[in-house]
Amino acid sequence: MGIRAERSQGRDPAAEPKRILGIDPGTVATGWGVVEMAGGSLVHCAHGTISSSPSLAQAGRLQRIHQGLLAVIERHAPAGASLERVFFARNAQSTLKLGQARGVAMLAAAESGIPVHEYASAEIKLSVVGYGQASKEQVQKMVASLLGLPEPIPPDAADALAAAICYLHQSAFHARVQGALPAHGREARR
Repeated sequence: MGIRAERSQGRDPAAEPKRILGIDPGTVATGWGVVEMAGGSLVHCAHGTISSSPSLAQAGRLQRIHQGLLAVIERHAPAGASLERVFFARNAQSTLKLGQARGVAMLAAAESGIPVHEYASAEIKLSVVGYGQASKEQVQKMVASLLGLPEPIPPDAADALAAAICYLHQSAFHARVQGALPAHGREARR
């Protein structure tokens, strides 16, 4: 005899489609990808790269990222954005520029009224590949497999799609855990 979770009347929020924008910030190339979870299945909506010329001044690059992400958000209407947490690089100048690109990406999401979710690189790789130290090539191949994409995906877009998939996997897992808790267990956790 097992414990049976009581389900509330009405629609299951975990079963409703949820569209997430994944972002892989970079000052020369910012990858983006939109993935939807519908009925427990991942659905690829779109992906791409916002590119800037290395000869363009940093302020111009950041403006291009901001405008590009605002256009993507307007076109695809995601419920949230997901990106990799800050990591520390050996080169302080590169870390600073990456931080600026992340800030612009977060600003675009905030201006559009969508929440931002951040995950460690190992967390994203674990969620997508099943191994936290996976290579970029492994992430690219698994993203293509999970989304049923026949062609190779540019690395920046693949990383962005992986960030979106990570959020959707974790969100679905947490929804299943919440649904499995007895009603009084849910109230105790609030």
